[in-house]
Amino acid sequence: METGADLDGFERVLRRGNVSLVSDSMLDAYRRVREHSRKICAPLETEDYVIQSMPDVSPTRWHLAHTTWFFETFCLKNLPDYEPEQPAFEVLFNSYYNSVGEQFPRDRRGLLSRPTVAEVWRYRDQVDEAMFELLARSDRDSIVTDEVLRTGMNHEQQHQELMLTDLLHVFSCNPLHPVYCDDAVTDCDPVEEVRWIESPVERIEPVGFDESSHGLFCFDNELPRHRALLSPHAIANRLVTNGEYLEFIEDGGYDDPSYWLSAGWATVQSEGWRAPMYWHLGEEGWHQFTLAGLRPVDEKAPVCHVSYFEADAFARWSGCRLPTEFEWEIAVRDSRESMIDAFGTRWQWTASDYAPYPKYAAPEGAIGEYNGKFMCGQKVLRGSSVATPEGHARLTYRNFFPPSMRWQFCGIRLATDLE
Repeated sequence: METGADLDGFERVLRRGNVSLVSDSMLDAYRRVREHSRKICAPLETEDYVIQSMPDVSPTRWHLAHTTWFFETFCLKNLPDYEPEQPAFEVLFNSYYNSVGEQFPRDRRGLLSRPTVAEVWRYRDQVDEAMFELLARSDRDSIVTDEVLRTGMNHEQQHQELMLTDLLHVFSCNPLHPVYCDDAVTDCDPVEEVRWIESPVERIEPVGFDESSHGLFCFDNELPRHRALLSPHAIANRLVTNGEYLEFIEDGGYDDPSYWLSAGWATVQSEGWRAPMYWHLGEEGWHQFTLAGLRPVDEKAPVCHVSYFEADAFARWSGCRLPTEFEWEIAVRDSRESMIDAFGTRWQWTASDYAPYPKYAAPEGAIGEYNGKFMCGQKVLRGSSVATPEGHARLTYRNFFPPSMRWQFCGIRLATDLE
């Protein structure tokens, strides 16, 4: 079975195994991004690659093939003499690009036994070989732009995080509590008292990606840079912990509709939520399923796998609110050292709807379907998580999900208004 390189520690695989995509040559950056996907797959057995445990989860095999399809579709097919060896893959591994063509239904990806895992790895190898040749060509710029290449590599980094979050959900459905990696849980630093970073006066600040940062990458939803009005407020210097969230549970937080948005309360009732996703209450107290298996809930660790609805309810129970995405951005920009775990621990829900920035325009062509068409009915998360590849996060990055989503590594940072 092909699984790629040996696993060399959870922190190496998840945090140090990737690349900024700026300092490297395009060929080196491409090679390293693709290799990182192999490293993530190193602990897996063949059976682990093929399961789809819910509609939002995709089999690992699909992630590997889809990211490969991206490079084949948007790079290699620009070559006049390129012929795909598997034309049917254009439908099987197209996610949502309507302008490219038909897509196999997302919620049925786990029903396919073919192509096999080995065939998908061969597909990746074939596309990689062709991409290496393309990236080495002296006329490469006339065939595919740096912008498309960087989009493809950042796209694969997004799917590397999804591979881990999806595997966690897949393994959580197994009563054997499989372990992805034994050292996937690390000790937490002592929790300090919450300190509030105050912004006491109304002000207007520039937000969004600075296009004068030549050579750096951003997704189109981070543009254009514009000005945002910030009212007097304060934002917590650290994330909400499991222990603090446990107080909300024990105080009847899931039983009191006064803390919940109407849609959130309806979801709590219909889904039977009583705690964060992956929490289990047994005779020995609360446990949480993790990539390292079932572990006792660490009350010092930042709470994880909560929806926007739960984050908002907890904030109301606390007498606070969630920050807007621009309050978060400016606080991290101006007080980075004070904002504990802004990056690399939990994605942080904001109160902001995922909407276009003023004068936003989606790129032309199929690439324009990447972000813009999802700007409805979702909430913005900021920061990054323990599963986010190093070099992928940035100050202006806008992650987005529906408010009921819980299977990502998402947590809570509080804010409050000032007089």
